[in-house]
Amino acid sequence: MARAKAAAAKVTHVKVTQLKSPIGFNKSQAVVLRSLGLRRIRHSVMVLDTPSIRGMLRTVRHLVEVQE
Repeated sequence: MARAKAAAAKVTHVKVTQLKSPIGFNKSQAVVLRSLGLRRIRHSVMVLDTPSIRGMLRTVRHLVEVQE
């Protein structure tokens, strides 16, 4: 029980900003951008810092900027 509370207390977020368009890149990268909540260039969202989100960010690292 204490571990669950400690893990919940360490919830961190990262700010993700779309810098480039997914046009001309693989279609799955456009899907990743949409699943992150990014809709247009210079649109920013705050997402949870989890391993699955980090993997998504690595997939589109050439299209976005990540701020800790």
